[in-house]
Amino acid sequence: MMRKFLIAVFIFVEVGSFAVGRVDTHFIYIEKDTLILDGKIDPPPVLIGNLDSLLNQWYVGKTATDLVLDSVPALTDSVLKKLPDSVYIKRLSEITSPIPFVFNIKVRSYIQLYTLRRRAQVQGMLGLSEYYFPMFEAELDARNMPLELKYLPVIESALNPRAFSRAGASGLWQFMYYTGKMYGLEINSFIDERKDPAKSTASAVHFLQDLHKIYDDWLLVIAAYNCGPGNVNKAIRRAGGKRDFWKIYYYLPRETRGYVPAFIAAAYTMTYANEHHLYAAPSGLPVTTDTIMITKPLHFNQVAEMMNIKIDYLRDLNPQYRRDVIPVGKKAHPLRLGFDYVTDFVSSEDAIYNYNKTKYFPNGKIIVSPSKTHYAAVVPKGSVKVHYTVKEGDAIGLIAEWFHVRTSDLRYWNNIHRNLIRVEQKLVVYVPKGKESKFKKINSMTFAQKQASIGKTVTAKKTEVAAKVPEDNAYIYYTVRRGDNLWTIARKFNGVTNESIMKLNNIEDVKKISPGQRLKIKKKS
Repeated sequence: MMRKFLIAVFIFVEVGSFAVGRVDTHFIYIEKDTLILDGKIDPPPVLIGNLDSLLNQWYVGKTATDLVLDSVPALTDSVLKKLPDSVYIKRLSEITSPIPFVFNIKVRSYIQLYTLRRRAQVQGMLGLSEYYFPMFEAELDARNMPLELKYLPVIESALNPRAFSRAGASGLWQFMYYTGKMYGLEINSFIDERKDPAKSTASAVHFLQDLHKIYDDWLLVIAAYNCGPGNVNKAIRRAGGKRDFWKIYYYLPRETRGYVPAFIAAAYTMTYANEHHLYAAPSGLPVTTDTIMITKPLHFNQVAEMMNIKIDYLRDLNPQYRRDVIPVGKKAHPLRLGFDYVTDFVSSEDAIYNYNKTKYFPNGKIIVSPSKTHYAAVVPKGSVKVHYTVKEGDAIGLIAEWFHVRTSDLRYWNNIHRNLIRVEQKLVVYVPKGKESKFKKINSMTFAQKQASIGKTVTAKKTEVAAKVPEDNAYIYYTVRRGDNLWTIARKFNGVTNESIMKLNNIEDVKKISPGQRLKIKKKS
């Protein structure tokens, strides 16, 4: 039974089994006879540590500059403001799920992190979610599991299948090596199925189901997914046998104490993104895909060159292949392609297998030179070394763009893991010889000046693309408006897809459209 804990005059808002009250600068949470949390409105030092710990994971893989945010309307400061707690409480209570989405000061801190301070990363993940969430939902539904568990990879990997933690966890669901093997994932020198979105999702859902059989409580399941059943069992014993996340909260590892509130906040943010003026940034991933079972050794270059597909496209859809090679031993392995490419591959399958076969598989053996893979970075010929000092607000992707180098090369030159950099850190960058003085000036530029220099280049490229679209009275045309992207444009017309617009307009990069550009959509009926 809930009772009100009165210290001074304050107003209670009741949600489910929780009471939330505000007394001057304090929040109080009471369930039955247990005082769960209290603290000042500003996050305490422990919470700040948790925020920093999880915040690092937002920068795994895609950084702010990898996302297309030109199409997102600029927002005023009056829109980007903290909401009353009653709004968060009401919205969380309206998420229908067997998982209890409770509200407290820690959940609120993460909600504000996602909706106010890390908007670019959230909009990138909203775009990625259009590709990954249907995959997660199908597996969860097949096992009669709460569909809201699809938000776990948001805080695990920021929806980046190539995410790799310092502890050795890998993939969207951040499987450790032995846990992945235990749940049937193949991991060897050529394949890491922890990075396979489909197979790792099936294994993760199986693991979550096993955890639920142990705890019969979804918040404990989520906690155990993060820190392991051993740590949760230890916390339960220390709490006198209590099997409730909030009652064993202070007995759990510090990261896990932030993990469950972060999960609740991620679910809130993805559910109510539009209410916070958060919009999906185009991910470049196809809306629909299919798989082909490969029965002979195949290199990505064979597919890319024969089908005129960018190799990065193949890597993004098939991140489980470590060396751009699909090996075939005792069993066939899948190659995932956009739906439009599957028929073309099947009709030319033998030719693709035989293309440059002796180059990639001499005498039937797999030969992969490390210098030929996308994992290795070398110093470009005719380049010189310059140094850049990291400033507040910088990100690896931004710095790479300013210096016109690949993000992977910049990480390699500076031994950077998970895109983590610190203010005042000195980075080595290799630039073309003779242009070192130009790039050294970047050190003294303001952030706005550096971004402005990129914007001019992008605008010029977009204008060039726009000029290539000829007018034809037999087609319907659409003028790109501010806030548009190919996905939102395609939804305005029946039977039109991102891919069809790109094909009709000779657009190779989904990111390269700009306001005022005229696009050919489809033939007039």
